[in-house]
This record gives sequence, structure tokens and C-alpha cells, in this order.
Amino acid sequence: MNRLIRWALRSYWGLALVVISANMVGVAAIFLVAWAGGVFSRIGSDWRDSAGLIAIYPTLAFTAGICLALYDRRRHLRWLDDGRRPTREEAERLIRLPAAITCRAILLWTPGVALAVWQVDRYTDYHNVAVLVAGFTLGALESAGVIYLVLDQLVRPAVPIIAAVLGPTVHPSATVLVRVLVTWAVSAALPGLIIIVVLSDSTTPPEDRVRAALLFSIVALAVGALATWLLARSVATPMRTLYRALERITRGELDVRVPVGSASEIGRLEHSVNELATTLRDRLHTEDVFGRHVGSTVAERALSGNADLTGDVRIVSALFVDVTGSVQLSAEMAPEEFVHKLNRLLATVVAATEDNGGLVNKFAGDAALCIFGAPSALHDNATPALRAARRIRDEVVATGELDIGIGVARGRVFAGDVGADTRLEFTVIGDAVNEAARLTAEAKDAPRRILVSTPILQAATPHERAKWKRYKDIRLRGISGRTRTWTDLPPVR
Repeated sequence: MNRLIRWALRSYWGLALVVISANMVGVAAIFLVAWAGGVFSRIGSDWRDSAGLIAIYPTLAFTAGICLALYDRRRHLRWLDDGRRPTREEAERLIRLPAAITCRAILLWTPGVALAVWQVDRYTDYHNVAVLVAGFTLGALESAGVIYLVLDQLVRPAVPIIAAVLGPTVHPSATVLVRVLVTWAVSAALPGLIIIVVLSDSTTPPEDRVRAALLFSIVALAVGALATWLLARSVATPMRTLYRALERITRGELDVRVPVGSASEIGRLEHSVNELATTLRDRLHTEDVFGRHVGSTVAERALSGNADLTGDVRIVSALFVDVTGSVQLSAEMAPEEFVHKLNRLLATVVAATEDNGGLVNKFAGDAALCIFGAPSALHDNATPALRAARRIRDEVVATGELDIGIGVARGRVFAGDVGADTRLEFTVIGDAVNEAARLTAEAKDAPRRILVSTPILQAATPHERAKWKRYKDIRLRGISGRTRTWTDLPPVR
């Protein structure tokens, strides 16, 4: 079916053949009405002259229809022959083609119906004009309906190209409602009315009327089945494609692209699914880039909340890492080499922190601040912080590339957004952060390269506390009195 439609769309004679074939449905309906009324048996001895006169207008109408269809082919599909995209004007004309040709067919049928009724009344003994007018008019409308449905299918392969030019568009004549109404008219309403007209002709013997009604019912069932199949296919096929596309999107496959194959509401829906996939793909990319810069936890918090400054005071554990002798190292080695080493260190910091439920709040050159307990609260934020500190130190020592100092402290801080309406940053502010930074400076000279304060050790689990020992009391810059510090025990050999 698709191959036949594409051939008719590309062939020079395809449009003309489609229109002629659809018009034959109307001719057949009118023939059956005339036959049921006994028109052909009442022509008389000069039937050849009468038939010739009756055939004049249909011949002229068919000739005009063929010429107009060829003209439409050149006017509406020249871009297809030229192998290029249609202009906006050409795309708009093509999307109106089914409705335009259908309306023109009705105009061509109108004088033909009137002339045929007059000729039958004039040249035969059949004078039931009301039956002829009703039957012939319904046959003409049946033909017009079939023309619309077939042409709607004919232009469907070109709709994706039209959509690329016009964007999402719904033409009033191509809506699902119009298709349903035309299909109902072609498959049920018009055939039913024609049968009523045939059966109501009191001038025709009952057996002839019943036989004609039965024959037309069979023809109507065939036409109705075709029309219903075309309607079901035009709705069910894209809906099945949309269903599969949405299923893939729910599974996280955001490279979905649904071909826009209709100028109806279904086409808008197809376009919306494509826009949905694009939007979700862009959002995922934004979250990924945003998360790389501020951390996935902060990114999720920012994207799910509003833009107001928010925050609260809570008890957290702060871990600070700094490279020893970074100024000298950067002067002794090439910048890119130093950066590579620094990135490997920071990758270790990020992995150890996130694996223990913490957040790498910021990088400051060759240093990093990690927070445990904000923005996501932890039932125990001290133990993960101590565990992360030991892991970072052990992995850095194993590589032997850099020397570091790690300080860990615990206390009440403000954790939230700071900045302006146009630029926000999640941060933590408080003595615990300052103390962790001061401990880091002292830890660079400690044998195990880690120093922690008493509050964080007291908040840790007994199993974790057993891995630490008293180091010494140190006077930290900016902090009154001496701070009791602890360092971890060396591994048992």
C-alpha cells in the first residue's frame, strides 16, 4: 500500500488516475440508482441518441478533471520533481490539496447531476425527478468523499517534508474529526440514504428495488470497509509509533525521533513527542554539566527548587584537602603535567567523598572542601568524613605523585545559597570550615598527613574511633586557645 501511494505521488499521471478512480465510485452509484429505477429500460428505440446526449457532460467533465489533475500535479508537486524542499507557499498549497480537489469535484458534479436528471426526464419515460435528484446527488457526494479520503492518504508521505518547512501545523480540513465524519458519510450515511432512495421509488417494481438495494449494499460494504480501513490505518499506525516512542522515553532512551506524518492533531502530537524527547535530552545534558560543576546533590536541589536564597543552620563535618608545596611544584613542572596530577588527586577526592555520602562543595586551586551532612542530612556525618579522609590519604600515598594535608572538623554552620538573584552558589559558612582549613595546614607536617578535632571523633562510631589516636594540642590561627587534635593509627603489620 505504501509503495502504491508513493508511486502515485511521484508519477506524472498518478494524481489524475487517483481522481478518476475515485470519481468512478460516484458514477457506479448513479448507475445503480438509474438501473434500479428502470431508466435504461425506458429509453426507447432511440436509445443510442439519448445515451450519446447523456454521455456528453460526463465525457467533458472527465476530460476537464484529467487536465486539472495534471495541472495540480505540476503546481503542487513540482518541487518533488526538482528534487528539492518545497517553499512555504508550495507546502501550504499541498496541505490544502485534498480539500481543494474535493470541493472542485463537487462543483464539477453539480451541473452534471442537474443535466443528467433533465436528460433522463426528457429522453425517457422515467419522470420521478425527486428520486433522480436525490440519488444522483448522493452518488456525487459519495464520489467526493472517496476523493478526499484517497487524496488524504496520497499526500501523507510528503507531510514530514511539509512539517520541516511549516513546523507543527493543523489544517482544518485534515483534522481527525473531519476524517471521521467523511469516513462515516462514505461508509454509512450516504450509502444508507441511497438505499432509502432506491427503496422509496414507487414507480419501480418491488423486486427490482430490492435487488438494486441488495447490490448497492454489497458495494457500500466494500467501499465502507476500504474507507474504515484507511481511517483506522491513518490513526492506529501513528498511535502505535507514538506508544513505542513514549515507552522508549520512559526507559531513558532520549534519542527518539517520530516522523511527523499527518497535518492533523496526530501530527501535532508527533511533533510534541519529538519536542519532549529533545527537552528531556537538553535537561539531562544540563543536569550533567551542572552536576559536574556543583555536584549532583546540589544540582538536583537547585533544579527542583526555586531561585530564592535558601539555607539553614545545621551540624556538619567539613573535610579540607590541600596539596603540599603546590607553588614549587607548579614552577618545576610543565603546567599541563601539574594539572594532570592535580586532576587525578581531585578525582580521588570526589570518589571517596561521594562514596561516603558527602559533597565536594568547591575546588580552590589545588585544594578541595568536602561537606558531610549538607545539603543532604546524614544520620551520622562524622564517621563517613573520617573514613573518606583515610581513603583519600591512602590512595594519594599509593600513587606517590603528590603530598597533601587533610583536616577534618565538625560543628554548626550555615548551609545554603549565597549570592545575588542572578548568581547563586551553595556553600557552608562557619567555624567548622575554618577549623578544617587550619588543621589542613598543620596536617602537612604531621606524619600521617591527617588531623582531626575532638568533636568529630566524639561523634563517630566506636569502631571508627578505635582507629584514631591522640596527636597533640595545637594553636590554630584565628581560633582562641589550643585545639586538641587526633591522627589515625598506622596499619598493623
